[in-house]
Amino acid sequence: MPLTGLRYYLVGGAVRDRHLKLTVKDRDYVVVGSTPEALQKRGFIPVGDDFPVFLHPKTKQEYALARTERKSGRGYHGFTVDASPEVTLEEDLQRRDLTINAMALDEKTGELIDPWGGEKDLNNKILRHVSPAFAEDPLRVLRVARFMARFAHLGFTVDPQTIVLMQKLVNDKELLELPAERIWQEIKQSLNEKTPSAFFWTLRECGALKQLLPEIDAYFGIPQTRQWHPEIDTGVHALLAIDNARDLSNEVAYAVMVHDLGKGITPEHVLPSHRGHESAGVPLVRAVSRRLKVPKSYQQLAELVCRLHLKCHTIEELRAKTVNKLFQDLDAYRRPERIEQFVQACQADATGRWGKEFQKYPQADTVRRYFQATQSVDVKSLIEAGYEGEKLGHQIRQKRIRAIELVHTKS
Repeated sequence: MPLTGLRYYLVGGAVRDRHLKLTVKDRDYVVVGSTPEALQKRGFIPVGDDFPVFLHPKTKQEYALARTERKSGRGYHGFTVDASPEVTLEEDLQRRDLTINAMALDEKTGELIDPWGGEKDLNNKILRHVSPAFAEDPLRVLRVARFMARFAHLGFTVDPQTIVLMQKLVNDKELLELPAERIWQEIKQSLNEKTPSAFFWTLRECGALKQLLPEIDAYFGIPQTRQWHPEIDTGVHALLAIDNARDLSNEVAYAVMVHDLGKGITPEHVLPSHRGHESAGVPLVRAVSRRLKVPKSYQQLAELVCRLHLKCHTIEELRAKTVNKLFQDLDAYRRPERIEQFVQACQADATGRWGKEFQKYPQADTVRRYFQATQSVDVKSLIEAGYEGEKLGHQIRQKRIRAIELVHTKS
């Protein structure tokens, strides 16, 4: 067997989640006292670019050589790695971000190796840095925020001294050295955690939100009309909506995250009204999407939700002609999946408020019924009847509008 004679330990999230009685998804191991050449002779497959990581030849689980990291430059990649056989397990654990991620388990004996107090912090529900070296890696600010999104519902909080180190990274502008793709990956993963709002609250607490996502930080302190938003603060509403989208697709959750960006730039003299915030927000959505390098499909849906979400909220008041125009704007006749994505995003927005009266959203089913009715229009028969070009388009539009009118009449 490839493991015979190897000193290896289960580490990181698997040990943490096992203690929390959560499902263990990934099992990562650290190998002590070995070399890349020795592992490859055993059949392990090298996959690491920056440091020695290998896949087990049968299980395909990750095995990394124990290593230390020394700060040698700015940013996420500014480290010198030592993965020599002399590196101890304790030294490897010391370089990790949080104590709850710095435990190891000897599966052969059941011994827990916990030199930095991770088990105690798990029991006390605290996210705490392992050492001052935490402040050498700006990515850890985002990771702590993401762990809050994952564990806030269990009662976890961030240790005040860890917040201080996070603020130091912000003040030193180290976060600005992070690649856009890496920032986006942390945001993307957080949007589908148990409490996505905790990600943004944590970033805001240490000042990182204003640095990385100033358009979202601008939400806070901006009032809305109490009649429609009992929570008043736009930032509070935005995070309630983001939490509502946690079980939806990443594309929809991202659209919800940025749907109200226009409210952050509403002129002060017109507050708490936000008339026109939909169109005002589209350039901001585009700018954030490009800066974070989000996939094109995410950007397209987010811009549509930003521009058109009020039409969904008022769908029952719209004329059939306007409803059909909405479907055209969504490109739903070519991409019918857009309807469900749009409806889900709008529902997360509408129910992201305080008060039971805002938790029902009949507009969602109304949009679905209207769109389903338009699918009954037989385009093929119109072509066979000799319609073409502009005349064909006119006939299709009229029949779809009529189908929507019939549904409206019946309801």
